[in-house]
Amino acid sequence: MKYFVTTAIDYTNAAPHIGHAYEKILADVIIRYRRTQGPAFLLIGVDQHGQKVQQAAQKENIAPADFAERVTAQFLSLWERLNIQRDGWAATTDPRHKRAVQKVLQALQDKGELYKAKYSGYYSVRQEQFLTDKERNAEGEFGPEWGEVVLLEEENWYFRLAKHKDWLQNFVRTHPDFVTPAFRQVELLNAIERLSGDLCVSRPRERLSWGIEFPFDHEYVTYVWFDALLNYVTFAGYEADPGSNLPDFADLWPCRAHVIGKDIMVPAHGIYWPIMLHAMGFPDDQMPRLTVHGWWNVEGAKMSKSLGNVVDPAQLADQYGADALRYYLMRDIATGHDADFSIERLLIRYHSDLANGLGNLVNRTINMVQRYHSGLVKKSNTNDPELEAIKAAAGLVLNRYHEAFVQFQPHAALEAVSDLVTQANGLVELKAPWKLAKEPAQSDLLQDVLYTLAETSRLVAALMEPVIPNSAAKILEQLNAADYRELVWGKLPAEHRLGEPTPVFPRFDDR
Repeated sequence: MKYFVTTAIDYTNAAPHIGHAYEKILADVIIRYRRTQGPAFLLIGVDQHGQKVQQAAQKENIAPADFAERVTAQFLSLWERLNIQRDGWAATTDPRHKRAVQKVLQALQDKGELYKAKYSGYYSVRQEQFLTDKERNAEGEFGPEWGEVVLLEEENWYFRLAKHKDWLQNFVRTHPDFVTPAFRQVELLNAIERLSGDLCVSRPRERLSWGIEFPFDHEYVTYVWFDALLNYVTFAGYEADPGSNLPDFADLWPCRAHVIGKDIMVPAHGIYWPIMLHAMGFPDDQMPRLTVHGWWNVEGAKMSKSLGNVVDPAQLADQYGADALRYYLMRDIATGHDADFSIERLLIRYHSDLANGLGNLVNRTINMVQRYHSGLVKKSNTNDPELEAIKAAAGLVLNRYHEAFVQFQPHAALEAVSDLVTQANGLVELKAPWKLAKEPAQSDLLQDVLYTLAETSRLVAALMEPVIPNSAAKILEQLNAADYRELVWGKLPAEHRLGEPTPVFPRFDDR
């Protein structure tokens, strides 16, 4: 079975921003790490249906499909620019998805999980959902987070959400690993406690034509969240037709890391989604696991077009390179928490950790090996205590690194790797190979020092590859170690020839 990771699919009513980029990079880093442990599969995609897409298209006087495809192209271009290595692609206008959604709707109807009823209430155009008095603020008003709110009265199809409330409460309480980080569980349980009423899962075609038609009532299309949530199973092969060219569902499911933002944990992914799966017949051990990340803010404020503080990830990647952006976004935030985005912090991290840290270690190591041993490293087994200390430190770093990824905390993994780089650079100053090279009696020690530095460089590059894949590959190539990517100490042969050094992390202020 493959380690299956998916993310929230991106809504195509607007162009991608730094929040989209962070989420996809986080998922990509997780899956790249998992590929070092065994087979793994990353599914990402776009949500192309819904009222907001239809309205945005109407403003431009174009068809919703054309509008959605144009925005989809922007997402695809950005993911390629950021080196997102996906295995599957979900687009909710895909006919395979449409057929699977209609099969699910029909099955739920047959089970009595859907019913038709009239409802009169306030409707949030932005969130595409009906609101209750629980959504009013202290002043009794619907806050700005709901956007335009209108009074609607219409007949729709409803999913028996409240029927499964007790099951969901018990499931979350008895499965603390359902949500990561752990502190999100309390937030989710509080939201479940407030759950009342059922979920409207349709929209009349006369009001919204841009959606998946109900198989048993052609006057209605599927509510965008219901349609979108199902992509996580439909593009993993659930209810796929023969010859659909989709994965074997049993080979992927359940999802081991469902990467989403904190703003869509409640109610969509933490309430609607598990209840939908439960009603569809999924047992408890087949429920996905949610990895909930925080927001990148600017000076403490959420990014928004109205504030003019939206950060364009494509522009940053063009200016500083994909690896620099990937490293900063993984290093400067703890998964689940918020952080402030800062170009100054990006440059500090790049220069201190990558250029002056890792880049310096690799460049000076290869240069010394070329100068003192004509590019050849040899292992002499002098059992020097300071070299043994580096080996022991590498073992501890590997343990910290793996544990950090188990907890979906790449920043902690990078912190561990950075500690090893610092210790290795310190070893250069401590052992002073330029002095050892002048003493023939120290030739064996010099060989072991250079081997230790080369092996540390190899291991660090392999550890960093999930985060900075292009730069790590260049380092491994210079070390002539592209075939030695194992995350264990000592994989560099006892006699090994290195390549030529070329700076991998040029300083931005030198350009």
